[in-house]
Amino acid sequence: MKKVTLCILGALLAQSLIAADLTGKWVVTTQGRGGQANETDYFITAKGDTFTGYVGGQTPEAISNGIVKGNDVTFDVTRQTPNGKTKVAYTGTITPEGLVLKVPAGGGRGGFGRGRGGGFGFGNPPAPGGNAPPTEQLAKRVSTDTPPPMPPIPAKIALPMPATAVRSNGLAKTPPMGWNSWNKFQRGVNDQVVREIADAMVKNGMRDAGYLYVNIDDTWQGTRDEKGNIRPNEKFPDMKALADYVHSKGLKLGIYSSPGPKTCAGFEGSYQHEEQDAKTYAAWGIDYLKYDWCSASQVYEPTSQPAVYAKMGQALLDSGRAIVYSLCQYGQQDVGEWGARMGGNSWRTTGDIRDNWTSMSTIGFDQQIGREKFAGPGHWNDPDMLEIGNGEMTDTEYRTHMSLWSLLAAPLLAGNDLRSVAPDILNILTNKEVIAVDQDALGKQATRVSKDGDLEVWARPLADGSLAVGLFNRGAATARLTAKWPALGLSGPQHVRDLWAHADRGTGSDAIWADVPSHGVVMLKISH
Repeated sequence: MKKVTLCILGALLAQSLIAADLTGKWVVTTQGRGGQANETDYFITAKGDTFTGYVGGQTPEAISNGIVKGNDVTFDVTRQTPNGKTKVAYTGTITPEGLVLKVPAGGGRGGFGRGRGGGFGFGNPPAPGGNAPPTEQLAKRVSTDTPPPMPPIPAKIALPMPATAVRSNGLAKTPPMGWNSWNKFQRGVNDQVVREIADAMVKNGMRDAGYLYVNIDDTWQGTRDEKGNIRPNEKFPDMKALADYVHSKGLKLGIYSSPGPKTCAGFEGSYQHEEQDAKTYAAWGIDYLKYDWCSASQVYEPTSQPAVYAKMGQALLDSGRAIVYSLCQYGQQDVGEWGARMGGNSWRTTGDIRDNWTSMSTIGFDQQIGREKFAGPGHWNDPDMLEIGNGEMTDTEYRTHMSLWSLLAAPLLAGNDLRSVAPDILNILTNKEVIAVDQDALGKQATRVSKDGDLEVWARPLADGSLAVGLFNRGAATARLTAKWPALGLSGPQHVRDLWAHADRGTGSDAIWADVPSHGVVMLKISH
């Protein structure tokens, strides 16, 4: 009994000593979305029950207002954001295993019902019958030495808005369609996967439905040779041969890089090699570049984004090959105002999408309002890749995903494994009537016509004078939606076609209503 008591007292004493002095280096190891191990170093200098320090990295971040109260810890980390510096509040608990930190969403380094509706009719219908939690991370102390002072933060490069626009490349007259490796494969993409995806797109009808680009996302990069030329890593032994293979299938090959020193997954970026990389891509036969901001935030001021993207835009033009240019900087710095002028064919409007209803619906419905003025032939808003078929949403929700992206005139880049796609998912991805809305030559992005709680009506004018309309139910139960002609800018008799049922619904004189399932859509084409 005495021995057990002494052990308990010893453990409590050790814990008390830890709580009294956090001085040293603490390391958090996490797995990035690409599967790589990410290490975050916390350098802490304690003084009594207070402490200061910094988070290590190419751009160190100051720790301030550190307080230890018993085994509870609180502190602030000063973080550089696109809108300037901001303090992010952390909390933690001292345990025998280490310091358990609760990292606020976005604070770390490195986002229902099934079935179809049953009712449908014209005129007025008859009477009826969020924020992400903190992430918990364990910091382990690897040293008790007093850390050195925080290194000076390198001055970031500030570039002015370019005085002249980058000449249009004349591409992407309709939103690009294809496939991207990241959502499904992440670090697992390789030469064989890309070839098999290309084969599958031909065999399953995706190519003939309009999906032409086969895009390799992050993790393909190797090192640079003695002349600075980028080389693919061992997963891609011959990029030119791969491009030739993809082209032989009637498809096009896309690739990925960053204007920073490193990509988001920590591979070689294009910083200070823009013209060189563009020429390499052209020599390989690349047709599409996704250019992801990533570590560029460590070397450039946020306001430098237009100039940074213009540099690669011009380099692609000078490469001698027609390459679609996709800007990926998460909608920062009002990109719609300048993306096209910097040579962009599309630009991301938000952070990364996830395969769940909340992520998809928030991005698609809530974060595209007012952006329609920036979209048009050759330059498109990009709410991110499709998650259709990745398994975490219902088919009803995936139809909503496909419908909304098509109404938004968004790029349609499938992100699932097309080698083993389920028939119902393939039917969603290859619905020719819905794809025709996305690819409409007029290039007008939809706007929200009405919103009543969880019920929304979106509409988009089409080149033939008709109107594509989506009746969306974001609620938890089937609901009846009504779209009246005046709200849609219509009058008189109108012919209505249901684009998912592939059925003509007849002619209405002043309105249309439909019973729409939870998280579902009824998508219509209305013509005079």
